[in-house]
Amino acid sequence: MLRVSSVNRTFGDRRVLDDISFEVAPGRMTGFVGANGAGKTTSMRIILGLLTADSGEVTWHGGPVTRAVRQRFGYMPEERGLYPKMKVREQLIYLGRLYGLSAPAARRSVDDLLERVGLTERADDMLETLSLGNQQRAQVAAALVHDPELLILDEPFSGLDPIALDAVAAVLRERAADGVPVLFSSHQLDVVERLCDDLVIIANGAVRAAGSRTELRTRYANPRYELVVDGDAGWVRDLPGFTVVDLDGPRVVVDLADPADGQRLLRAALDRGPVRTFAPIVPSLAEIFQEVTQ
Repeated sequence: MLRVSSVNRTFGDRRVLDDISFEVAPGRMTGFVGANGAGKTTSMRIILGLLTADSGEVTWHGGPVTRAVRQRFGYMPEERGLYPKMKVREQLIYLGRLYGLSAPAARRSVDDLLERVGLTERADDMLETLSLGNQQRAQVAAALVHDPELLILDEPFSGLDPIALDAVAAVLRERAADGVPVLFSSHQLDVVERLCDDLVIIANGAVRAAGSRTELRTRYANPRYELVVDGDAGWVRDLPGFTVVDLDGPRVVVDLADPADGQRLLRAALDRGPVRTFAPIVPSLAEIFQEVTQ
């Protein structure tokens, strides 16, 4: 378990992190989302010891995050950090050796990762000759080469086409399934929503919401329902206690003044004929993000 507790950081007169706290649990993919300048990268760099916090602490399994502990972490920075004039496979093996792998173990790890992220055919190419998306795949492989106990990835899906995104996502899911905590940031909220188990939403240096995807959807869900009937659903506008959000023939979306009014709406619909659909509408991550960061 990685735990960030009451961490603060300022740059000059500007407070970049304001008492932030969150956890990244084993076997869970935690999406870390926020606008540019919200504090995501600063938080990640503090976790990795690249920056120091003004106050607060970061712990790993309840203990301090020492240099030796950080050696067991995998990190992918947002900016590209590999050598452009070095062959892909050669430099990944080199990085594996720096992490303490034997030469045979580094080669095995690299060959497996290159296959998994779809770069086997480009393994002996100079990094600078690869497309930006393929360079991103190589960056992800570099973070994974030493089989880390924790993964921290800053915008890992940036520049990836759908096929590459699915390949990288599959590798990260497998690591999480093996019990590795995965913290990743992304501006692609649809991707975060699809992949994450947990969410941390940060704005202006403060954590605005944190929890499991299901928990946050429940917490920030408005009592909103979709109703589809036979015929026109315009009669719903005349019912007290309901606000029609969208109406299109037999389909109507309503906000309820009281969640208990859902059953009253359903009974009213059944009194008029068959009901094809009656279900709550779950808010998307984008909608939750807008609500908590406004």
